[in-house]
Amino acid sequence: MEISGNLIEIQETKEYGQNGFRKRRCVLRTDDQYPQEIPVDFVQDKVDVLDGFSLDDKVTASINIRGNEYNGKHYVELQGWKMVKNQ
Repeated sequence: MEISGNLIEIQETKEYGQNGFRKRRCVLRTDDQYPQEIPVDFVQDKVDVLDGFSLDDKVTASINIRGNEYNGKHYVELQGWKMVKNQ
């Protein structure tokens, strides 16, 4: 699945736990009639995908939809694995 829009936020890489799980988030604003701000997480070896991108870049992110349950609540995460600049 793909999402296109402008990069409005690129966070620093964060490490979690003793095993050094790495995660980096960016936020895209879609170009729809009613624009949405969509967070996309890049994890482990994919955190470096965001290097070389700047705020306001027009991009398309390739994502997978992930879901999990924690303490009886369900969560959805958009996990990115590729990003390209649009012309």
